[in-house]
Formats: sequence, C-alpha cells, structure tokens
Amino acid sequence: MTDRILIVEDDLDIANLMRVNLLELGVEIDHQTDGQLALTQALENDYSVILLDVMLPNMNGLDICRQIRDKRPMQIIIMLTSKNSETDRVLGLELGADDYMTKPFSVRELQARVRSQLRKVHVLQQSHVPSPQENDALCIGSLRIEQKNHQVFLAEQELILTATEFELLHHLASHPGQVFSRSQLLESVWGYHHSGYEHTVNSHINRLRAKLEKDATSPKIVQTVWGVGYKFNPQGVSD
Repeated sequence: MTDRILIVEDDLDIANLMRVNLLELGVEIDHQTDGQLALTQALENDYSVILLDVMLPNMNGLDICRQIRDKRPMQIIIMLTSKNSETDRVLGLELGADDYMTKPFSVRELQARVRSQLRKVHVLQQSHVPSPQENDALCIGSLRIEQKNHQVFLAEQELILTATEFELLHHLASHPGQVFSRSQLLESVWGYHHSGYEHTVNSHINRLRAKLEKDATSPKIVQTVWGVGYKFNPQGVSD
C-alpha cells in the first residue's frame, strides 16, 4: 500500500516545495491550508505521516495536534515551527508530536525525517499482520512490552503510548542499566542525528514518565544520569 502524507501548511510556496520533494519518496500527498478542515481531514482519513504547521487559519496546529493525539495515539505527527518559536516547539512535543522541524529546513532533511518516520509506520503496520508465531514480549517485573502488538502493560494495565513513546521505551528496556545520551537516542529511535534537536528526547522522556511512573517527578524506572543521558532501571519496576 502506498504511503499517504498530509501537509497542513498555509504558505503555498513552502507547501509546494514540500510536495515536490516528498513525491520523490513514492508517496501520495494531500494538502490543506485551513486548520479546522485539516483536523477533519486528518480524522476521516488514514495518513502515514502528518506534517503540521503551527500558525494556521481557523485553528492552530497545537490544538490540531492535541485533538488528533486524543483520538489517534499512534498517528505520526511532525510539527513545523518557525526558527524563533521555541515555545511552539516545546508545546508541540508536550502535546504529543513525534518530531518537529524548524523552518527554513533543507529538502534533504525533510526527506530524511519523513523517511525515518515511514519506517516506523511500516514496522507498526507489520505488527498487525497475523502470524503463527507466538508474540515476543519483553517482561521486566510487572512491565510487559509486546513488540508484535505494539502494546505495553504495567501491572496488567495497558499504557496508551504513541508510536515514538513505544519505540523509546522498548529501546531503553532492551538495554537495562545502559546509559544513552540524547544524541544516541535520537539516532536509535528517531533515525537521525541533528544538533539542536535534543529537546525532542527530553519531551518524550517526560511524556513517557507521566504514563509509566508512579511519581513522574521522582522517576524510578526511566532515570536521568546527570550530564550523560537516560537509562532504564529494572529495579524500579515492581513485581
């Protein structure tokens, strides 16, 4: 099945540039300039990736991101923000965006980011293909991570994670006790390394802790190693 991407951008020059260069990836492209119409379109159709500008007519991208995430936890969303809008980048990530790009961005960076997210989508799609093999689950104490189904259970309660949150948790839990820098996590989970995007990791760690930890302000499972990065602490998961 051909991947389908929705570009939500009211600057027609930027949108057309994105369309032309993303078509090189062999995908189908839809484009919307109006925020309210974009939300409806995103919820009524199946898109592999949504590229979402922040400043839009009738509804801003942050509100769109929040509503999409509430209804479609696994939807891949890349926010498009201006160079000087640090607040928008932080809010977008906190509201559930999988990644963000700062305008102006290079064509090659755009293609690399989208290609990386598409690989994640394809893995997720494969998880729903029936298989006679038993589901391989990573079990640590009361935490069970089912790679095949992309599901996570803690004390038998399912945690609703985004696709990127799942990949981040699975990567950390697969290497218990190992410390990963933000740059290493960007490369392993997001599939790229660009200086200046480490905040993407920080925000996802915070979101993951809010769902995983009893007290996110004093994490026992996903811990910070100051000056280095993050690690998964298996002793933090109660049996």
